[in-house]
Amino acid sequence: MKKALFILLTAAVLAGCNKDDDAAVAKPSTDPAMVAPAPELLAQLKLAQVRSEPVAETLRVAGRIDFDEHRLARIGATITGRVTDIDAWLGQTVKKGDVLARLNSSELSSQQLAYLKARAQLELNRRNAERAKALFESDVIAAAELQRRESEYQISVAETRAAADQLQLLGVSAAAIDRLGKQGAVNSLTPVVATLNGVVVERKLAQGQVVQPADTLFVVADLSRLWAVAQVPEQQVSQVKEGQSVTIEVPALGNEKLIGKLIYVGQTIDPDTRTVLVRTELENHEGRLKPAMLASMLIEAKPVERLVVPASAVVRESDEDHIFVAEGDGVFRLVKVKLGPEQGGQRVVRSGLKGDEKLVVDGAFHLNNERNRKEMEGT
Repeated sequence: MKKALFILLTAAVLAGCNKDDDAAVAKPSTDPAMVAPAPELLAQLKLAQVRSEPVAETLRVAGRIDFDEHRLARIGATITGRVTDIDAWLGQTVKKGDVLARLNSSELSSQQLAYLKARAQLELNRRNAERAKALFESDVIAAAELQRRESEYQISVAETRAAADQLQLLGVSAAAIDRLGKQGAVNSLTPVVATLNGVVVERKLAQGQVVQPADTLFVVADLSRLWAVAQVPEQQVSQVKEGQSVTIEVPALGNEKLIGKLIYVGQTIDPDTRTVLVRTELENHEGRLKPAMLASMLIEAKPVERLVVPASAVVRESDEDHIFVAEGDGVFRLVKVKLGPEQGGQRVVRSGLKGDEKLVVDGAFHLNNERNRKEMEGT
């Protein structure tokens, strides 16, 4: 009886073990990132080793169109005076030498009178010196008197020259000074003239306003050539240098691409923005570009060794980039990676790969479909 009971218990235990083994076989633990394709699909896959190569990444930084400071003139008065006439307005095209405004200045009148007095004294002392020379030759006066008269004449020459220089500092031309000396007519009006060919882009005066020499009254710009400027983050400064090719995209022109070269890379970092100023030149003979337009600057950085993968190896899953890595024996693993933008059919690996993996570079899309199918079927 006891022997029969023992046999029954043993049989029950063995039966339970067999049942557990069957359950384990029926419900295997699977990794959804792993896939073992059928031989037909496996034969279609193309594999390649991850490689590194020099990559010139393109930096995209926000910028704007700006004036070429070498073609910009801030024009002010040369003397204190009151505005009597304004001859130029915003947007007006002017040429070098054109009168932009006129000022009435009492200071100019005083300086012209000083010049006329100096000229009159010069003429008087010149005659005195000539007369003294004739008297000395006739033994009428002593040498000391002749020297005194000649000294007074030389002082008058210097004073007249100084008065003329002062008038030139006040904006009076040499021709106008010569006319003043000949005609003796004092003119208290002085012009404000353009110093280059261009367009009036700023006007900062009004009729009757009293202005000082330090005031900027007009800004004239030559808009045939402009700058595109941008701020490069401190971390990327080492990748830019003068002479590098840049592409400018201007939204106002439908993101039309304009090609240029960096002409300037700043030597200092802005402590507030932690950026460095860079600049390029753009031709603008047609006048389509306007200062202050927003722009994006695409800078081709110097090449550095980076891991790259073919764009054909990348599959999108859950709105992220993935790569299939060969695990051996016809098994592949879907690995999430972070990649740079596509350039020439390649994408730079930013994270996710070490560099010694073998990848599926052709057929990854079909392999991912197979993985999804098997995952849905639970096999």
